[in-house]
Amino acid sequence: MKAEYINPFVDSTLNVLSTMAFTDSSPGAPSLKKDNLTKGAVTGLIGMAGSEINGNMILSFEKATILSIVSKMVMEEFSEINDDVTDAVGELTNMISGGAKKLLSEHGLSFDMATPIMIVGQNVELKQLSDHPVISIDFTTDSGKFWVEANLASA
Repeated sequence: MKAEYINPFVDSTLNVLSTMAFTDSSPGAPSLKKDNLTKGAVTGLIGMAGSEINGNMILSFEKATILSIVSKMVMEEFSEINDDVTDAVGELTNMISGGAKKLLSEHGLSFDMATPIMIVGQNVELKQLSDHPVISIDFTTDSGKFWVEANLASA
């Protein structure tokens, strides 16, 4: 994956969490993911495909992190992962990937997005649709960590 492909995901993540979930987050350094396991308690996976580029984005949250984020988003306290929390991860996955799509289109790249797939559970094995490297960025918030992972390559 080209390094310039990851920056739109970072920028979109910071923007979406700040504006929609009133949550500040700090990204760590990008790294190559060494396994195909989910890192957090709730994960959203969205496929992206086009004539020029294809791959996926994965958004995965620690339990305490997503409970805090969703509580801020809907102004209601959540203490356990339930359908509302899982749905919110799907919405965040859509918004972040949509924001990244817009930023990537400014560089002449276009693709369509699938409907997010939601996964509840940590260390769930994911089968990647391509053999291109997955770039992972850990983000830190006041309530814990989450990860954005992307696997994009020229079609």
